[in-house]
Amino acid sequence: MRIALCQPDIPQNAGTILRLGACFGVGVDLIGPMGFVVTDKRLRRAGMDYLDLADMRQFPSFDAYLAQVEGRMVLLTTKAEATAHEFLFQADDVLVLGSESSGAPPEVHAAVDAAIRLPMRPGARSLNVALAAAMTLGEALRQTGGLPLSPPVD
Repeated sequence: MRIALCQPDIPQNAGTILRLGACFGVGVDLIGPMGFVVTDKRLRRAGMDYLDLADMRQFPSFDAYLAQVEGRMVLLTTKAEATAHEFLFQADDVLVLGSESSGAPPEVHAAVDAAIRLPMRPGARSLNVALAAAMTLGEALRQTGGLPLSPPVD
């Protein structure tokens, strides 16, 4: 399983998602154009020392990403009918998220294999992209038996 961030524009969220990936053993793909560079201190502050554990790949464009992506692409979007809890995840799924300011562009919507959303109360527009990634990844790993086993921390 992997997480793909399409055109992220807030480095703190990308850093948080890289930390999420590092903690759960899930790779993260950053797909440009991005609103920051990976050496941005805000990204590094959010990712902390977990960035050294992160499996991060960068791609200049969505077309470049499409040329190499493996697995089923599952888009998280507020526009989807199915929810993450109804969806049957596969171990090699790629969880695709759009930018914080504008979501996924039309070419991403057209290219994905499935689209899902997180259920929210009426009137709520959307969650923070890092929170949505964490909630969906947790459900996907639970369903596929991919949650890492570790002893409790003292």
